[in-house]
Amino acid sequence: MATSSVAFKSREDHRKQIELEEARKAGLAPAEVDEDGKEINPHIPQYMSSAPWYLNAERPSLKHQRKWKSDPNYTKSWYDRGAKIHQADKYRKGACENCGAMTHDSKSCMDRPRKVGAKWTNKHIAPDEKIETFELDYDGKRDRWNGYDSTSYALVIERYERTGEARRKYLKDQQLKKLEEKNNNQNGEVGESGEDEDEDEDDLRVDEAKVDESKQMDFAKVEKRVRTTGGGSTGTVRNLRIREDTAKYLLNLDVNSAHYDPKTRSMREDPLPDADQNEKFYGGDNQYRNSGQALEFKDLNIHALEAFDKGQDIHMQAAPSQAELLYKNYQVIKEKLKSQTKDTILEKYGNAAAEEELPRELLLGQSEREVEYDRAGRIIKGQEMALPKSKYEEDVYINNHTTVWGSWWKDHQWGYKCCKQLIRNSYCTGVAGIEAAEAATDLMKANIARKEANEETPTPAEEKRMATWGTDIPDDLVLDEKLLAKALKKEDERRREEKDERKRKFNVKWNDEVTPEDMEAYRMKKVHHDDPMKEFLH
Repeated sequence: MATSSVAFKSREDHRKQIELEEARKAGLAPAEVDEDGKEINPHIPQYMSSAPWYLNAERPSLKHQRKWKSDPNYTKSWYDRGAKIHQADKYRKGACENCGAMTHDSKSCMDRPRKVGAKWTNKHIAPDEKIETFELDYDGKRDRWNGYDSTSYALVIERYERTGEARRKYLKDQQLKKLEEKNNNQNGEVGESGEDEDEDEDDLRVDEAKVDESKQMDFAKVEKRVRTTGGGSTGTVRNLRIREDTAKYLLNLDVNSAHYDPKTRSMREDPLPDADQNEKFYGGDNQYRNSGQALEFKDLNIHALEAFDKGQDIHMQAAPSQAELLYKNYQVIKEKLKSQTKDTILEKYGNAAAEEELPRELLLGQSEREVEYDRAGRIIKGQEMALPKSKYEEDVYINNHTTVWGSWWKDHQWGYKCCKQLIRNSYCTGVAGIEAAEAATDLMKANIARKEANEETPTPAEEKRMATWGTDIPDDLVLDEKLLAKALKKEDERRREEKDERKRKFNVKWNDEVTPEDMEAYRMKKVHHDDPMKEFLH
């Protein structure tokens, strides 16, 4: 329904409108008509057929879906190059002082600067240019080729044709000149060797190829048939067959046979897979794709792509000769590296196949051992007792070891017997490792014995009672009892002053000399934090 605006409708009107739309979609009712008398498709969704409210559309229409904002002033035309409109006879006021044209001034004049301008000579007044103004549309502003004259490219084509004609004429003259020189040499002028003649013939072949290059350029040219029944075209078209040959799609008319693509004229699978190979002349396109030089060409393409991905500047289509040369060098280097690796392995490990001769029994495939079988095919006599095997790998030597892990036992530890190492998955060092381990053990034992011999039994330290001032107490130290009592009283006063600084006098004289009695008083008054009876001392 293409309604113009949303008006209030009752429930009944809304139901009737829906029924009318369903009838129009089913074709039972005529379609709605717009302002121009055209029918509106009833299957158009409402969000597309409903006009916006700001357009104030009175009747149903689809004009709001069309380009209704179109400016007729837009154009795609271009300037008329080199057009002149008027040429004056004398100089006009406000014209160019150099050439006399009214459409520009002397600063933007493109003519040659005259010695005396047209303003003063009043001669050779240039015509006025045609000035046009265009209002381009969106596409016209962005059109790169707007105003391009295609006929101007004919000059480029003509120049290349003249160059090609001069080149062909020059090559033809050179060919004729060499032919004349060759005829003169054959008539009697002797002095040139056979090698020079061969070189001249090669040059002639090259020149002939250059002369015929223009003819080969027309390889893909298709010309119109003349005086033929069907008209059409003839010429060189690729992938054509001979008229007497049977078409690919006629070799097997079974619909389930090989698929034929008429666009590319290709049939990949074999149309007659059960036919005799000697009598079959066509085996499908895959036969040629997987044989001959096709595989080499495929390898060459793969090598070029991989080399380009790894950062080399190589491209199969842009420089095929370079790609082929790099591929050949790659093959040579690869074979050289392969042979070098093989020689290195043989030099390191030897060639058991060439050194040791195989037993005669294995070469002839027979032995003198006699085996008897019963009717059921079971062996009765002659079979050797097979040793039972465990699920673990046996006799597997790793890391250059010649024995397995667990073949050596020492100091409650397992190891390798070949090198006497106690570390699993270690690299075998052989006899040299054993000798080095023994030498290290002997050296360690010798160092321990030397250290024990050099160490002396420590003498017990004499207990010394420290002096009160930090040195050893001499034996003849005697403390004066009076001085000690005075020092104790002095220490009490000092401690009292530390607790209450108000009792400190101003005229205090300090004496830096410390007597043994002062040190003893300090020691006696000192609080011992580690003493459990310190709370009861003071």
